[in-house]
Amino acid sequence: MNKTVNINLAGIFFHIDEDAYLKLQGYLEAIKRSLTDSQGRDEIIADIEARIAELFNERVENNKQVIRLKEVDEVISIMGQPEDYLVDDEIFEDEPQTDSKRKSTTSKKLFRDPDNSYIAGVSSGLAHYFGIDAIWVRLAWILLIVGFGTGVLLYILLWILVPEAKTTAEKIMMTGEPVNISNIEKKIKDGFDNVAHVAKNVSDSVTKAAKNVDTNSIKSTSRTFFDAISDIFMFFFKIFAKFIGVLLIIIGASTLIGLIIGLLSVGVADAIHIPGLDIADIFIAGNTPIWLVSLLIFFAVGIPFFFLFYLGLKILINNLKSIGNIAKFTLLGLWLISIIGLIVVGIRQASEHAFDENYIVKTELPIQANDTLTVKMANNDKYNPNNKRHHNNFKVAHDENGNKIIYTSDVNIMVKSTTDTVASISVIKSADGKDYETALNRAKNIAYFFNYNNQTLVLDSFLTTNVENKYSDQEVDITLYLPENTVVYFNSSTKPFLQSNYYNGNIVSHENTNHYLKILDNNSKCLDCPAEEFKVEVNTPRVKIDEQGIEIHSDDSHIKIDAQGVKAESEEVKVNINSNGIDIQSEN
Repeated sequence: MNKTVNINLAGIFFHIDEDAYLKLQGYLEAIKRSLTDSQGRDEIIADIEARIAELFNERVENNKQVIRLKEVDEVISIMGQPEDYLVDDEIFEDEPQTDSKRKSTTSKKLFRDPDNSYIAGVSSGLAHYFGIDAIWVRLAWILLIVGFGTGVLLYILLWILVPEAKTTAEKIMMTGEPVNISNIEKKIKDGFDNVAHVAKNVSDSVTKAAKNVDTNSIKSTSRTFFDAISDIFMFFFKIFAKFIGVLLIIIGASTLIGLIIGLLSVGVADAIHIPGLDIADIFIAGNTPIWLVSLLIFFAVGIPFFFLFYLGLKILINNLKSIGNIAKFTLLGLWLISIIGLIVVGIRQASEHAFDENYIVKTELPIQANDTLTVKMANNDKYNPNNKRHHNNFKVAHDENGNKIIYTSDVNIMVKSTTDTVASISVIKSADGKDYETALNRAKNIAYFFNYNNQTLVLDSFLTTNVENKYSDQEVDITLYLPENTVVYFNSSTKPFLQSNYYNGNIVSHENTNHYLKILDNNSKCLDCPAEEFKVEVNTPRVKIDEQGIEIHSDDSHIKIDAQGVKAESEEVKVNINSNGIDIQSEN
């Protein structure tokens, strides 16, 4: 049974085995004795203790785990033992000699550098991480901000997510040097002495030493061919992973910027009632506020792309600060709420088109058989659809009384024959709704007008309805019932509104405009259409028929009929019939 000791190391509480505690205590005392006359001794010791506490934290799975000799030995091997430590032999007699001479290596980690910063140290930290001068990183930020407009958001996100290098150990890790006692001491002394060129020389010597170690290790006979192949493979795999990380960052950042712009331009604009967005509100028949729909879309789409962006940063930055479980679960909750909200909005929107009802108004016209009716379309100053009319064209405007109404050109014309003695016009108004009553009321609230005067029928080229009815697929279908033998003339303005096919009893198409049509039994006849040209063209080895004439060949004869006349030839007889008469020649 071993006794445990509770210690406070750099403000962090640990349970440690008594033997491990004695060894750690002797190690720290040896460091203090070696730094008796050193400048910045207290700061060096504090940073060494903070680094040891950090290494212990990496090896402890929970706050009740006890630090043993194994963990202390691992930490000492990483931190190293300077040769001038004045320690008793018995304290470290079990320490392997190779560990004291071995230099640990570490990979670079991304931190914000507060010692060389203009704003938050992001550029300087990136420069350390990629091994370039900070001026190039700052120039890249300027290009991103001015050229692409994405730099500000990216800089702010890196400012939030990348930790600041506060301790000496973190500042050493930022440069890629091993975090041991000698480097901590060197870093702090360099800060006190403020000798920049000494730090540079030391850094160069460390880099050269690392290269020499790398070269020697490659040349070592202990390294096999397969190890080298594995390292090459891992090298290219890491490059590919970094490329994927950059791609994820670009995709995530671009999408987030687009969503933010969309939210500000649509959602916020609707919340403060900026004119012009009422058109979008007309489409949302479920009366859901536009700002709420925009916010739901922003969270539903933006949160996955934020995590995509964060994943790209994690791939590029090994020590990226976590956003924390609270933030992760909060974002997950917001995403689920947004998805559920969009589903509810979608169901409400779909339910507004569940029923399609009609309201029919039929009116007689004083047109009888043998009368001639002219049909035209009328426009107004508020709405004037062009010839390339689309059924979903609409406009929001104010009428003469100042009321806001919807104008749309969804008007269709059909013509049918009737056995009645007088003509009639049937105006069929239709609209969608969440139930029968709503759809019927919206259909009744459609305003559509026509005018008949002196055998001329003028139809409105549009329908109107109040904005409270929303855009619910309102349309007007007009059916003209004309007695047989009536003549009708459709002005060219009716062409976009006439049906294009003959179906459901329709006897006039858009191709019949600008012509007089006589109404027959379930049919119509054009009275002034040009006669259709008859054209036949045949070309076979023995018969040829075209606009030049007719030629017929047989084994022993040939006949040609054209504008010049008729020619027939055989082995015995030749016949030529033209304007000069008939000429017959025979061999006999």
